[in-house]
Order: sequence, then structure tokens, then C-alpha cells
Amino acid sequence: MTAVGIYFAVLAVVVGLGLPLAVAFASHAQARAAAAALEGIARQPEASGSITISLLISLGLIESLVIYVLVAFFAVQGRLPNIDAFKELIAR
Repeated sequence: MTAVGIYFAVLAVVVGLGLPLAVAFASHAQARAAAAALEGIARQPEASGSITISLLISLGLIESLVIYVLVAFFAVQGRLPNIDAFKELIAR
């Protein structure tokens, strides 16, 4: 397999696994942030307003990272060759 074939093989794996991994880690981070915020509100109910605002900001930042990964996913996916060209590269 040539260097170009290896490049496209690695690119295909990254495209196939990058978005699901980003979503899995982001959902885990969002769950931890929500749990920590609820625990903080349970300990100090008078601080619920500031905790809620901080939670919403952090959830927005976490979700924006997933959106950036989605945009990168579509950008990289457009660079992949079709399956026939990929089979031809592997056959060399």
C-alpha cells in the first residue's frame, strides 16, 4: 500500500470514529457537569441562580466543541475518495 493509500485509510478511520468519540466524551462531561451543579444546589439552595448560569455556560461550551467536531467531520469526509478509488489505491 502506498503512502497515499495509508493516508486515506487513516483518514477514513478518523472520520468514522472521531465524531462518535467526541459525542461520547461530551455527553459524559455534560452528565458530570449537571450532577455537580445539582449537588451544589442541594448543598446551597441560595446559590442556585449563579450555579444554574454557570452550568448553562459550561454546557454551551461543551456542546460547541461537539459542533466544531461535526463541522470538521463534514470537511474531512469531503476529502475521502469514493470506494472504487480507494480499492484501486489499496490494490497498488
